[in-house]
Amino acid sequence: MPADSAKIIIRKAAPGDEYALGAVGMATFLESFIEDIPGPDLIKHCHNQHSVEAYRQFLNASDPRYACWLAEHPETGAPVGYAVTCPPDLPVETEPNDIELKRIYVFSKYHGSGAGKQLNDAATAHAKVLKAPAFLLGTYEENERAIAFYKREGFTQVGTRQFQVGDKLFDDIVMAKPL
Repeated sequence: MPADSAKIIIRKAAPGDEYALGAVGMATFLESFIEDIPGPDLIKHCHNQHSVEAYRQFLNASDPRYACWLAEHPETGAPVGYAVTCPPDLPVETEPNDIELKRIYVFSKYHGSGAGKQLNDAATAHAKVLKAPAFLLGTYEENERAIAFYKREGFTQVGTRQFQVGDKLFDDIVMAKPL
């Protein structure tokens, strides 16, 4: 049974949180793609993309579009999910102040708890404060649950891209919503 969303704590991450972000980033990516990506490639990708240093760079970036949030268990403070925004790096036309939802993951045990919506709401509010014209993201085209969530949140497909992990190419869809 999913956790009660009213009890999940969402907070903006700050320098020092790179360890929690790296841990939850690796763990949720592994959990999400363990059946799709060969093990050695999955581990290497996690090591490169979810390192403490990668999250330290997000947290210390001078561009305010870089921001991170943690969803935490109310009793232990352990991370159950996270979100990251940044300047867009997507193969679609963007405006100068657009923002990309680079990562948003919640452990499957917390799917349906509202934690993903709370993280998305925090990231969207951040984009609105920065007066971003649009909020964009890329997601695996076979991740029907995520695509349905994004559609409920007002995103529509605006393009495609390929995402490589190891030797394998994955097809993603690019989605956006005006703010």
